[in-house]
Amino acid sequence: MTLLTSTVAAVITDTAGRVLLCQQRQGHQLWGLPGGGVRPGESPAHAVVRDVRTDTGTETEIVDLVGLYQLTGDGCGTDLPDVLVHVFRGRLAAADVAVNAPGRISRLAWHDPAHLPEPVTATTRAAIADALAGRSGVVREVLRDVDPDLPDDETAIPTQQPPVISVS
Repeated sequence: MTLLTSTVAAVITDTAGRVLLCQQRQGHQLWGLPGGGVRPGESPAHAVVRDVRTDTGTETEIVDLVGLYQLTGDGCGTDLPDVLVHVFRGRLAAADVAVNAPGRISRLAWHDPAHLPEPVTATTRAAIADALAGRSGVVREVLRDVDPDLPDDETAIPTQQPPVISVS
């Protein structure tokens, strides 16, 4: 029996066409879309609004559902459950965002979709491509990437105050 966990994420772009990404503080420090887990009894749409607010300190308006992405495979080990990610297209309500969940996220940054930072999650790559192509209602299976290398001490992310990032 395969375990399945549900999560949510939002593709949020600015007026320059850049996409907002969060870098995880723990583990492989992957870059991904703002989002998180779905709580028991919570709808995915409610969860993504709550999680974007938690990650960025800003409200977001949900525009539509980009798609459902089932993250599967054993690239990172055989004991990981499959993850069903509900990815929404969102629009920020405020001009400024800041790391609002420093225990989970080390950085927020706007990135050109053609030059995403590494390592980025497989689901993030697929969802950004679909969102920027104008697709909605996508249903896709995404294979996990093989474990990326952990940063060494010289490239580790500083634990100083997180930067505030302005939306252009």
